[in-house]
Amino acid sequence: MKFKTSYLVAALLMALIVLWFVIGSTKSDKPQAVSKTKVEETLPSVVIEKMSAVLHESYMELYGRTEADREVSVKAETAGLVVKAPVREGTYVKRGTLICAQDIDARQALLDQAKATLRSRQLEYEAAERLVAKGFRSSTQAAGALAAYDGAKAQVKQAEIELANVNMRAPFSGIFEKQIAEIGDYLAPGQPCGLLVDLDPLVVTGEVTEKQVGLLSIGKSATIQLATGESLSGKIRFIETRANPATRTFKIEVAVPNKDGKLRSGVTATIKLSAGRTMAHLIPASVLTLDDQGSLGVRYLDYDRKVRFSRVTTIDETSAGIWVTGLPEYTDLIVQGQDYVSEGVEVTTQFDNGTD
Repeated sequence: MKFKTSYLVAALLMALIVLWFVIGSTKSDKPQAVSKTKVEETLPSVVIEKMSAVLHESYMELYGRTEADREVSVKAETAGLVVKAPVREGTYVKRGTLICAQDIDARQALLDQAKATLRSRQLEYEAAERLVAKGFRSSTQAAGALAAYDGAKAQVKQAEIELANVNMRAPFSGIFEKQIAEIGDYLAPGQPCGLLVDLDPLVVTGEVTEKQVGLLSIGKSATIQLATGESLSGKIRFIETRANPATRTFKIEVAVPNKDGKLRSGVTATIKLSAGRTMAHLIPASVLTLDDQGSLGVRYLDYDRKVRFSRVTTIDETSAGIWVTGLPEYTDLIVQGQDYVSEGVEVTTQFDNGTD
């Protein structure tokens, strides 16, 4: 069987065309693969960690100090020399305990005289009543005798009070902190004998900002760490309603039980208060960085593997890291290399365990 020459030429041309396409395709594929590899090699590489937000109890920390619930200077109500000071400094005293006593002087004599006058006025009034009943005196005379009798009773009461005022007693139970007047000192009315403090409950005071005050309420629990090492718990008993004009802060008071009186006033304290629950991320402190405007935040990757920056707010700090808000719920957080990439840059990634 003989083939025509035209058929052979056509078949040969077709074979050459197919061979040309095959060779050209092979040559074009190889540079493209090399080009893609070279592009990936030029992209910066970062290490990421996949994170998701969880509900976290956030806290606020305040710095303050301990104070006595009450401090009172026990003062003289009358004039005289101090003749007794039976209580030693640092002693716990009950309400009514004698703190200082002044010389009685003529006060007892004045009381005796007032009592004698009272007895006389009483007899005069009783006699006037009998005479009025018999018709020998008018009711007006009896009323005058009654007025004199009442005046005598008032003088006795006044003399008794003046005599009692020489004894300065504790107005409440507490610690006799300081002896101010010694035996032999002359005290005028209003001058102090000693200082009495009430340390039960112990009061811990602090200042909260305008944003924080709305998160607090009377009776809310608080934990306190004292500089002396004690860890305490108490409840908020007072929140100031008017801000300090200079600092724009509000004073709060936390009451802490102190039955044994071992806790002291004037100690530096750290107050920890709950600020509510919120969705937050636990991140390493080392990933915090600054953007071009100097704002504190972190860098993460979007779905296109491009770097994004998010400002964050710290709500709590623990030994495991810091709790922050401001990130997307599910985040590919850059944990290594964040300081060497800028926002919008495409990167290659490795996970924190080392895998791609």
